[in-house]
Amino acid sequence: MDIGLLQELKSVVAPEQVSTSAQDLKFFASDQGPITAYCEPDVVVWAESVADVQAVVRLAAIHDIPIVARGAGTGVSGGAHATPGSLVLVLDRMNAILELNAQDEIARVEPGVINADLNDAAAVHGLMYAPDPASYKTSTIGGNIATNAGGLRCAKYGVTRDAVLALDVVLADGTLIHTGHRTFKGVAGYDLTALFVGSEGTLGIVVGATVRLKYLPVDIRTLAVFFPDVRSAAAGVLALGKARVQPCILEMIDGASLEELDSHHGTDLATRGNALLLAQFDGLAASQESDIAAAALSDLGGVVSREDPAEAERLVDLRRHNRGLDLDSDITVGEDVALPRSQLVHYVAALEDMALRHGVGVRIIAHAGDGNLHPTFWVPEAEPAKIAALNAALDESIEKALELGGTITGEHGIGQYKLRWLPLEQSEKVRHIQQNIKDLFDPQGILNPGKAIVMAL
Repeated sequence: MDIGLLQELKSVVAPEQVSTSAQDLKFFASDQGPITAYCEPDVVVWAESVADVQAVVRLAAIHDIPIVARGAGTGVSGGAHATPGSLVLVLDRMNAILELNAQDEIARVEPGVINADLNDAAAVHGLMYAPDPASYKTSTIGGNIATNAGGLRCAKYGVTRDAVLALDVVLADGTLIHTGHRTFKGVAGYDLTALFVGSEGTLGIVVGATVRLKYLPVDIRTLAVFFPDVRSAAAGVLALGKARVQPCILEMIDGASLEELDSHHGTDLATRGNALLLAQFDGLAASQESDIAAAALSDLGGVVSREDPAEAERLVDLRRHNRGLDLDSDITVGEDVALPRSQLVHYVAALEDMALRHGVGVRIIAHAGDGNLHPTFWVPEAEPAKIAALNAALDESIEKALELGGTITGEHGIGQYKLRWLPLEQSEKVRHIQQNIKDLFDPQGILNPGKAIVMAL
């Protein structure tokens, strides 16, 4: 990096907040997503205040330097990968809970607040922050907002966008704006808050958020329902819908994934069935709803086990970290498609068929309650023919999801990795509109370039 620019950075933030050390450049070069083109940033800067972010962004704009904003780096689509000549702006030191108002049921937080820490603070007041991605113990609210993160409780409580009321955002020229409101309702003007949520740092850098809190449930009931095959478990999702019960958590794990969990944790889940539907109900009607669910799933051939709180917590925790066993590598690649729930059984059958035809393995886990699946294809070794088969199965799984009315990403975002598939889902006209929005907010194109959207020709 140019020495003069480095000195300018150290003049607008403390010198110890700026680093060009080889160790830091390597560490902040990528998040947990697949790397399509490895590149290290030119410099890493830690922001400790809104003023820091504004000052760094203004300098970047003057010198036309790409900025990659980053939280904890737990993303799995490459949304925080460094790009050539970039400055990685780390926001994890901005980690204050600025306000927690139990009467209004809201919290105001800085972007570096850890999801679990906000939940711990809210729990004191009998409240919770509902979105709960698997990485909730380490991921930041800012990162959750950038990708519109989901999680297990989405079946009942929705995704991050449903919980965000207002945002403080630094634009590409360093201007600070406030969007939204601290009320649950509000329709003044265009919903810019919703636009920023899920934009992956390409339109502005979130430096503060007002989020809605929910009541901690007074009762929780958990069912572990084992089926002879994953298609029967998928049918169970529709059965619960017909029974008109609302799980807060409804997760599906196939036999291969159960075996994988057993091998890592010494459990015996695979001996109980070839697929697991994990259903959790909360609130005053939890007991009644779980009874109705148990009857409906038993009628489908499910073996129902009513779990005590300790075992329920263990099963939920195993499911939260199941995707962590399948992080993408040379021989393993996972996806994040979402489908209408009526298509779950058809898609599961198609996944099993395409794995067989391509000669690859497949493991299927899902946030079944909202139709969000994470199929993982794998091969035993990195031979060229096997890798080609792996990629062919992956591409076909994306195409099939779209054919069944789905989307190529339910909660992980496009990032860098999924750009190749975005034109399959979005028309050229839609891509032009998105490009125009990007150009309006970021005319120089310095905010997280090469992520989230495909520029139309």
